[in-house]
Amino acid sequence: MIIPVVLAGGSGTRLWPLSRQLFPKQLMNLVDAQTMLQNTLLRLKTLPQVGNPMVICNENHRFMVAEQIREIGISSALILLEPVGRNTAPAVALAALQVSASGRDSILLVLPADHHIADTKIFVQALTTGAQFAEQGRLITFGIVPNAPETGYGYIRKGAAVQAGSTSKVQHQATDLAMVAAIREFVEKPDRATAEKYVASGEYFWNSGIFMFKASQVLAEMKAHVPDIVSACEKALARGKADLDFFRLDPEAFKACPSDSIDYAIMEKTANGAMVPLEAGWNDLGSWEALWQVGRKDDRQNVVKGDVVMEDVSHSYLHATDRLIAAVGLENHIVVETSDAILISPRERVQDVKRLVDQLTKQNRVETRSHRKDYRPWGYSETIAASERFQVKRLTVKPGAKLSLQKHFHRAEHWIVVKGSARVTKDGEQFLLGEDQSAYIPVGQPHRLENPGKIPLELIEVRSGSYLGEDDIVRLDDVYGRSDK
Repeated sequence: MIIPVVLAGGSGTRLWPLSRQLFPKQLMNLVDAQTMLQNTLLRLKTLPQVGNPMVICNENHRFMVAEQIREIGISSALILLEPVGRNTAPAVALAALQVSASGRDSILLVLPADHHIADTKIFVQALTTGAQFAEQGRLITFGIVPNAPETGYGYIRKGAAVQAGSTSKVQHQATDLAMVAAIREFVEKPDRATAEKYVASGEYFWNSGIFMFKASQVLAEMKAHVPDIVSACEKALARGKADLDFFRLDPEAFKACPSDSIDYAIMEKTANGAMVPLEAGWNDLGSWEALWQVGRKDDRQNVVKGDVVMEDVSHSYLHATDRLIAAVGLENHIVVETSDAILISPRERVQDVKRLVDQLTKQNRVETRSHRKDYRPWGYSETIAASERFQVKRLTVKPGAKLSLQKHFHRAEHWIVVKGSARVTKDGEQFLLGEDQSAYIPVGQPHRLENPGKIPLELIEVRSGSYLGEDDIVRLDDVYGRSDK
């Protein structure tokens, strides 16, 4: 059995302003109709003997992750919630411990949630080859056949060919087994001249961050090389608890866990490592340049998303989400518009977007954390206007969903129903509101909003008061298990 372990905890700062802390790139549909997370799971459907997936994510993203998994028909995924990020080695330890506790010794397929694979058939063939070697005790990583001297990736230098035994339990059309090689070394991101030498030699491959190994094998290696990580993860699981569709790791135990990548912790130290070459149109979509590379281009080599009008524009990426972008005379540029920010950059400078985000983070700008549209388990809210003493938001509540029973110490709220019907609880009294009807909630009064209908409920919320922050909330009851923090 192969258990997919999907790492969905990244923030994707190089894709700002589209990607934010509370809405990162793996939860977005950047290439087609499905999100990156959904595509990661969907491309495994033809993999032989694949089991229910395990998804490891930040607890702030848990409801969006669960909803996106449900949308593609997967109802039995295990979602582990990390209270803090601790890199990939602890994530692998958690997965191996979880599988071992079930009494199975399955093969773990560890893969990030935000990669693009153009050729799913070749990808599955490479995974099948990896499974054959993993079954025999090898720790497998996948090396991307480079097509350019990229300086943004780490590299793997291949060693001698590795032979497969004849006892594999996984039988399927696979990659050429003779191409599988031992790992000679991992190397850091090179400069341009070094990267050119790597590619010319034919010995170096991009490090994909995708791995396969038996749970027992990787756990034994981790106990030998990083026992402190294994110990901390054991405590985090033992003291954790189930919460609705999720499993919450114990915060204190997991915060005490050292942060390390699986490359440094295990793959660079093991004598059992091997690399499977992969040439399937892989891209980690780590920058706007990467999205230009994989995007569908017009006759002037432009990739265009949304409402865009151009005159004499070429070799550019233009992405509009809320407003019209009108561009004249651009060449080799990136222009990305959201409701609260606009990014303009030459294509060759997109790696510096992270430096911009660092500046904004130091200034404590909200634009690094969230969009004006804020996704919640019951639907979403979108800020329309804001000032010192008032805010106007549009709320959309899914059919059958309801907000928490709550109160606020510093703000009053006025709700006007635009579409659908609302059930309002106000200081113990319940009543229904139809379209064009409204309700007023004074400061400090317990209240709740529900959608009893079969279509989405849309309403306008006007907040007024001395403090309008999202942390002015006391939840008295919540079906989603959220605290009042």
